[in-house]
Amino acid sequence: MIRFVARRGRKRNGERGFTLIELMIVVAIIGILAAIAIPIYASIQQRARIAKAWADMRTLASAVTMYQAHTGAYPAALSTLTATASNAQGATAGPFMARIPDPPNLGTPPWPASYGYTDNGDGTFTLTATGDNTTVTIP
Repeated sequence: MIRFVARRGRKRNGERGFTLIELMIVVAIIGILAAIAIPIYASIQQRARIAKAWADMRTLASAVTMYQAHTGAYPAALSTLTATASNAQGATAGPFMARIPDPPNLGTPPWPASYGYTDNGDGTFTLTATGDNTTVTIP
């Protein structure tokens, strides 16, 4: 047993190992796999940012609708949703949202610093945001 361990520790010409060509092939295969995976990952990130914008916009639309149902008018700005509001009968409600969500960060082109809100004046409102070559609009 001692002789076997002693022989195993010695290097000989016939000892097995990886050649430089084998190592280069493995590195090339890893590079090819990375070249395939990175664009897919970027696409998944882009879709996630767009999905976040849609979810935020639906939440904001719901809060705006609740505000309008309570007060009878649409809010002047989205920041109004984070405070209590009184209606004509003196009843208070709110806040309708704890905080206004931020649009996704990054993207090409990048998303704006805040979501756009417009009271159309005809009993409707519009929420918008643009980023990642996509415009999210909820009328």
